[in-house]
Amino acid sequence: MIKKKIVRRRRRKSGRKPYFGKDAHEAIVRYQGLDEIEDKNKVYIEEILPAFNKLAENLIFMHGFAKSPDKYESLKADCVSFLYETLGKFDASRGSKAFSYFNVVAKNWLIIQSKKATKHRSRVVSLDDTDSLSASDRAMIESYSIVPPPEITMLKKECMDELFALMKEIRTRLKSENEIACIDAIITLFTKIDDLDLLNKRAVFVYMRDLSNLNPKQLSVAMSSIRKHYRDLVKNEKYDIFLWS
Repeated sequence: MIKKKIVRRRRRKSGRKPYFGKDAHEAIVRYQGLDEIEDKNKVYIEEILPAFNKLAENLIFMHGFAKSPDKYESLKADCVSFLYETLGKFDASRGSKAFSYFNVVAKNWLIIQSKKATKHRSRVVSLDDTDSLSASDRAMIESYSIVPPPEITMLKKECMDELFALMKEIRTRLKSENEIACIDAIITLFTKIDDLDLLNKRAVFVYMRDLSNLNPKQLSVAMSSIRKHYRDLVKNEKYDIFLWS
């Protein structure tokens, strides 16, 4: 009887590189060792950012953290910004891989944001969903006036005019292009403040970053310089501003 020879087929190795593999790991280690801002930005944008983008994208889709395209884009951008802020905390000398570390960091951050969003939704009731409101709630909403008294409106306008005057004065004192880009972004932010839905400091930071085209570190340095001028000017009675909520 002739025995059949069993030939095992070898699986072909995929030619695709992992999106967050050895190259990204080495780029992060190299980034941590650089001193020049331009060099760090180049490494981050070209070698690290694509890996962070893909990591955030995969986690959001795999675990269903975003239910709409609009929320996905903002959540992904915030997650990548958070990963950027934690770049200095990764320690390759402990033997861990960059992917493992940042995967845990990103997932934990997304879970926390998801819990915050759920908690917010449980506290907020849509005025369009009147069926879910009690009779007393509906009566309270109907009797509530959203139009402030004329004197309050006038005072708010005067306050905003003084604030814009202060920001324009700060702008005349700034020297670097980054500082000017930052104060211009702040002025734009206050100009559009009534049309924006910025729920927290991170959302404001991301919006400022997009307006100024500055990276987080550049934005932080510029803000520090602007704060110094602000503290100096508000000592003057001319800029004694009281902000109405």
